[in-house]
Amino acid sequence: MGLTSTVLAVDAGNSKTDVAVVTAAGEVLATARGGGFRPPVVGVPAALDALAEPIGRAFADAGVTSVSHVSACLANADLPVEEEQLATALEARGWGASVEVRNDTFAILRAGVAEPRGVAVVCGAGINCVGMRPDGRTARFPAIGRISGDWGGGWHLAEEALWYAARAEDGRGGPTDLSRTLPGHFGLPTMYALIEALHLEHVGHDRRHELTPVLFATAAEGDPVARTIVARLAEEVAVLATVALTRLDLLGEQTPVLLGGSVLTAGHALLDEGIRDLLTARAPKADVRVVSASPVLGAALLGLDRLAAGAAAQERARGYWER
Repeated sequence: MGLTSTVLAVDAGNSKTDVAVVTAAGEVLATARGGGFRPPVVGVPAALDALAEPIGRAFADAGVTSVSHVSACLANADLPVEEEQLATALEARGWGASVEVRNDTFAILRAGVAEPRGVAVVCGAGINCVGMRPDGRTARFPAIGRISGDWGGGWHLAEEALWYAARAEDGRGGPTDLSRTLPGHFGLPTMYALIEALHLEHVGHDRRHELTPVLFATAAEGDPVARTIVARLAEEVAVLATVALTRLDLLGEQTPVLLGGSVLTAGHALLDEGIRDLLTARAPKADVRVVSASPVLGAALLGLDRLAAGAAAQERARGYWER
């Protein structure tokens, strides 16, 4: 295999992209960071042009012009057909002799396990779950919103909190402290003032995600409505993990269940305890862990899996990001 075998690892999210050039021996030759990867917004060619900038810098620093294999874990590659389309587009760029594209949730899963075996649930702006076994079997969900049965994710949690708070203030719903804490976050006196500010964009749409931590803080203070929303998210995470374990015939085996994304790694005690209690009851052999490793490590390890690199190479690469 030799040092001439190299992997281009790509972890491309909506807000940022990390890339690395890694040898088959696990040596990290170069890394680079770029902007977000958003083909639904800008189109595939423009999204790949954005990838080209950090990849070009990494290639220059590594002293290479192409690699043996491109392991790309990409946001917005939600369906297998989209993975195939993006792989074809990446192949046309000539960055590597072979290309494999996966949804970016697979990067978080692989970053957190010693072998490609386990389940990951990720909750950040959205929510998703994937699972894999060393024999290549996978479990996944479309994860494209309510039309694919999804519930949860930071944006959705903020909207749920707003819904309950608005109804509490005007009398359509029961009381909740959310009707005070949500507008208070923006220095506003009432939910009506917040509704007006959001509708007229005096408070920008992209700031709604700020309300998700407010929801968790209100739940931690004991508000029953906020606690109900948090409990529903814990239920959703447990359902996703249990279904993925069942599909992969791993429910009866000691198996890592990894939690990733900004919501699940924030240390919300009520949510964390709810998830662990539910999984203890439904999947008692699940080894629940929070993933702290960089997702680009997962993309690199998936590439090294493809090159049949040994355990020493895997650990060498892991050591670079976990030092």
